[in-house]
Amino acid sequence: MAQARKTASELHAKVRLGRDPAGEKAEGRVRAGETMAAALESYLTLQRVRLKPLSVVQVERHLFKHCRPLHGSQLGKIGRRNFAARLAAITARSGPVESNRVRASLSAFFAWAIREGLIDVNPVVGTGRHEEKSRERVLNDDELKAIWTATVDDGDYCAIVRLLMLTGARANEIGALRWSEVFADRIALPAGRTKNSRPHLLPLAPVARAILDGRPRQPDRDFVFGRREERPFTGWSVSKTALDGKLSGVAPWVHHDLRRSAATRMAELGVQPHIIEAVLNHGSGHKAGVAGIYNRASYERRKPQH
Repeated sequence: MAQARKTASELHAKVRLGRDPAGEKAEGRVRAGETMAAALESYLTLQRVRLKPLSVVQVERHLFKHCRPLHGSQLGKIGRRNFAARLAAITARSGPVESNRVRASLSAFFAWAIREGLIDVNPVVGTGRHEEKSRERVLNDDELKAIWTATVDDGDYCAIVRLLMLTGARANEIGALRWSEVFADRIALPAGRTKNSRPHLLPLAPVARAILDGRPRQPDRDFVFGRREERPFTGWSVSKTALDGKLSGVAPWVHHDLRRSAATRMAELGVQPHIIEAVLNHGSGHKAGVAGIYNRASYERRKPQH
């Protein structure tokens, strides 16, 4: 009885101060339901419309896989300490670069949550970001041969790696390749699928064409690689680990190193720099600034077929 009188007295005091105890209680119930997992569903529904397919896969990996321990927490009660600890764990398990990528995805998510009125502060701000150095890794001939030999089976990942070696394309450009982008002698990537938002034509050498011809085609599925109808190839990390287990004498490498190696080999064969940039679809160097504005040539006839 005494406790009931005390509670009634407190409620009366709040009303006299112009507050709404019933409204505050209802708002508290709403806030309690605003978990990170619930907010992520709304956020990712938006991102699936805005982002490129592989970017969606990456953001989902960052926010679902790496941040799963935080999903049940109320959004407004997750503090900087929580994220600092989570990023430290990601660094230990997946490396500093992946930690940086997760941090960026988290920051974008919380910036959206602020705009939606769900929270007032971005808890990722102030957490540490690892310094990244530009990679210079170029695989030598023996290493390239070893990777080619180890990708002999007919799985999606092996075909993707070989196409990366043959075309110098970015991993996401091949991993999310669509049959509607594949023609008899070339791959035609629309602006929405390239890093610099410029259409890009990749000539197909006979060996690259043969790899694509050997891929099974499924009704009502446009993606060349992957198992799910609405998604491109995923499984990058697991597949790369399995491939590395087959290799001997190959120093640590990443998929983008194949692109750098292709550019280096073209230069060693005497291919002119502006042609190499055209093959890579780079908007810098010879096509930067005024040159890029007035020189719209794509050099398709002069691109080498590897």
